[in-house]
Amino acid sequence: MRPSRRAPDELRPVTLERGVVKYAEGSCLVKFGDTHVLVTATLEDRLPPWLKGQSRGWVTAEYGMLPRATSERTRREASAGKQSGRTVEIQRLIGRSLRTIVDLEALGERQITVDCDVLQADGGTRTASITGAWVALADCINWMKARNMIKAKVLRDNVAAISCGIYNGTPVLDLDYAEDSEAQTDANFVLTGDGRIIEVQGTAEREPFTQDEFLALMALAQKGIARLVDLQKLAVA
Repeated sequence: MRPSRRAPDELRPVTLERGVVKYAEGSCLVKFGDTHVLVTATLEDRLPPWLKGQSRGWVTAEYGMLPRATSERTRREASAGKQSGRTVEIQRLIGRSLRTIVDLEALGERQITVDCDVLQADGGTRTASITGAWVALADCINWMKARNMIKAKVLRDNVAAISCGIYNGTPVLDLDYAEDSEAQTDANFVLTGDGRIIEVQGTAEREPFTQDEFLALMALAQKGIARLVDLQKLAVA
């Protein structure tokens, strides 16, 4: 039995609330159970120096966790003078996940920066961030379309992410912290709306996992992400 009493293939309650930040070109408050992430998308008329003059844009991401997103206060990384390796890894994952489904040439010589701020953490903050980031990005692009800033189709597909793991010997979908901290194997899957793979991160915490177990986790992820994509489409409809 899972601590949450969910079925092995059951997501936590998921909500995607758009337009929650007045000044951002796109925003989304995403909730996966007790994991809550505020995502904003900001349009900027600037590019990394190495992209100038190439007639294409860029999408990048930043990620952070508020001090009381967890049960004990976490020191702000700004006060330490540098980001942790975990933070850098996650924001790079978010950025490249979004870029895979964006036509950067159609975007033009502009940059969209997606900020993911974890308000409350209960497992799966990076996967919730990616799922909510697509909604904020879609709203930002629609904001540009409404002002005739872009003509061609910029978003080529949806992108969403979910965690899976082996808990008490059973493959399960969408781990909360209680499961993630005790899982024998945990993995994160990032897929497009049509089911293509962007990234898979899988780790054995105690015992190595088999190919059959990996395929079971993959099947759970595909099922869960299909549901998340449906929710994304409803959110931006």
